[in-house]
Amino acid sequence: MAPERHQAVAAGPAATRRRADARRSIAAILDAALASLSTSPEVNVAEIARAAGVGRVTLYGHFPTREALVDATVAHAIAHTSRALDAVDLESGPAPQALARLATSSWQILNQHRQLMAAGMRHLGTERMRAHHDQALDRVRALLARGRADGDIRTDLPADWLITTYYALLHAAAEEVNAGRLDPREAGHTVAATVTAALRPPP
Repeated sequence: MAPERHQAVAAGPAATRRRADARRSIAAILDAALASLSTSPEVNVAEIARAAGVGRVTLYGHFPTREALVDATVAHAIAHTSRALDAVDLESGPAPQALARLATSSWQILNQHRQLMAAGMRHLGTERMRAHHDQALDRVRALLARGRADGDIRTDLPADWLITTYYALLHAAAEEVNAGRLDPREAGHTVAATVTAALRPPP
C-alpha cells in the first residue's frame, strides 16, 4: 500500500472519533449554557464550561466569543421550543382561539427561558433575536391567513405588523415579569387576551 493511502486509512477512524467528540462537546456546552443562562444571564463562561464537563479552551474552540455562545444557545432553545409547540392544536376552532392557545403555550416555554432571552437581547440585539424567531413565527402567519380568510382576524393592518405585535407582546411579558410588574402565573392569559383583542376585526 502506498504511504499516502496508508496514512489516509489510518487517519479515517481517528478523524471520525474527533468529529464525534466535537459533536458531544458542543451538545454538552449548549445544554449547559441553556440551563445556566436560563437561570442567570450574567453567568460566566467558566461556569458554563464546568457545567458542561469541558475545559474553557474546548468551549472557546467551538464558541470563540460570549456572543457566539449566546447566539448558538438561543438557536438551541428555539429549536426545543419549536418541537414542543408542534404538540399544540392549531387546527381546531376559529383561528383566534388557536392563536390564544399558541400564545399561552409559547409563554409557558418562554417563561422558562426568559433570562436567556434577556441575555440574547443584550448581546445580540433586537434584529438578530427577531431573525432567530422568524421560522417559529410561521405558525402565527398561517393562523393569521386562516383567520383572515374566515373573517375572524382583521385585514386592515399588514400581516407582518400583526406578527410583530404577537412577538412583541410575548417578549414584553417576559420583561414585565423580570421587572416584577407582572405575575408569571397570569402572563400567559394576559398575553393571549391581549393578542386576540388586538387581532379582532374592527367594528
